[in-house]
Amino acid sequence: MLETLKNFFTDFTGKHPDRFAENDYRLAAAALLVHAATIDGDMSAAERDKLQAVLKSCFSLDDDATTELIDRATTAEQEAIDLYHFTSTLNNKLDDDGRRRVIEMMWEVIYADGRLNEFEDNLVWRAADLLNVPSRDRVEIRRRVAGEGMPIDGED
Repeated sequence: MLETLKNFFTDFTGKHPDRFAENDYRLAAAALLVHAATIDGDMSAAERDKLQAVLKSCFSLDDDATTELIDRATTAEQEAIDLYHFTSTLNNKLDDDGRRRVIEMMWEVIYADGRLNEFEDNLVWRAADLLNVPSRDRVEIRRRVAGEGMPIDGED
C-alpha cells in the first residue's frame, strides 16, 4: 500500500528520487564525462551541449532526466578524490563494449571544442587503463572520434 502511494506521487510529480543511485553506472559514466569536460578549466558551451546530447542519446533519457543526471554527476565528480570509484562501478556493471563506449563518450565530449590538451589526453589514458580498455583501442577510438588531423594543444 505504501509503495503504491509512493509510486503514485512519483508519477504525479514526475520526480524520481532514486533515478540515479550512487552505484548506477550511468552516474559513474556521467561523472567521468563531466570531469573530461571541465579538466581544462571550465566547460565550454560546445562541451556542455555535447555532454547533454551524448548522455541523452546513449542512455535514452528525456531532457529532465539528462539535466538531473548531469547535476548529480557534477556533484559526485566534485566530491571524488580520484577516478577509481567511478571506474570500479563501470567495471562491475559493463562489459568490454560498454567500457569502450564510455571512452568513446569521453573523447566525444573532449573534442566538442575542437581541441585536445595534455590534461584531457592524460585523463582518458588513465580512465581507459582503469577500465581495462587496451591502449590500441583507446587510440583507435580517439582517431575515429577526432579524425586523424585533430591537433593537440602545443603541437603544430
